[in-house]
Amino acid sequence: MTARIIDGKRIAEAIRRDVKEEAEKLRREKGVIPGLAFILVGENPASVVYVRNKEKACAEAGFSSFSENLPETVSEAELLRHVAAFNADPLVHGILVQLPLPTHISEQRVVESIDPRKDVDGFHPVNVGKLLLGEDGFTPCTPAGVQELLLRSGCDPAGKHVVIVGRSNIVGKPLAALLVQKKPGANAVVTVCHTGTKEIGRFTREADIIVAAMGRPKAITAGMVKEGAVVIDVGMNRIPDAATKSGYRLTGDVDFDAVKGIASAITPVPGGVGPMTIAMLLKNTIRAAKAFAGA
Repeated sequence: MTARIIDGKRIAEAIRRDVKEEAEKLRREKGVIPGLAFILVGENPASVVYVRNKEKACAEAGFSSFSENLPETVSEAELLRHVAAFNADPLVHGILVQLPLPTHISEQRVVESIDPRKDVDGFHPVNVGKLLLGEDGFTPCTPAGVQELLLRSGCDPAGKHVVIVGRSNIVGKPLAALLVQKKPGANAVVTVCHTGTKEIGRFTREADIIVAAMGRPKAITAGMVKEGAVVIDVGMNRIPDAATKSGYRLTGDVDFDAVKGIASAITPVPGGVGPMTIAMLLKNTIRAAKAFAGA
């Protein structure tokens, strides 16, 4: 068996085309241009690239983007003032504070300062609570992207045993809350494994769908996957590689070459979950803009 490759880039492009059409319709009918604000603190290379890619995606979708690049030494109070200004700006419909933040700033206080109606990352406690309760709110972008990947690739999680390896607030926990809901595209039996789990393979070998999100290169091996399982790799790890121009290469949390001979479908890294995260950010932002416009 050779696994079918789930092309996240292709699926993300389809979502982005739909979002662009919605943005054009909103501008034409309501005179509203979706606006997404970015706040970047410091010069973390990965964060700089992430924000640049998101700004480019905004431009391609017909959105306005607003950026604040603040020094690493900025005070928490000053950062909160910038968030408050974007909260009050009617041209801004979504606010994204790029994480991680410097250690002298409380990420939780910053996240909680964002207007929940503009929290397109889905990290505010109001939106986290709505997700858990199955109410209408913003879902974090990576979990939402995983769900879209499953559905659009014909791997409906309903009734399936989904094992999520990783319990972060960004991926593992919200994905579990999302897939366990009694709703279309969910209704799964969900198991969450983490650093406190003894013999993770005992659980993953029972999974119909494995979602690897622990941030450890090639942590999911062939011996941990049952034949015919669907494997979604959320990992994005940089490992040294002298043969590349950058000096590193990207790899996921799954041993792709070994597992693709066992799984029925698998996401690559890069080109799997990564493109979906930006697509879902745009989707959350157009939704926020439409709510603002009463569309």
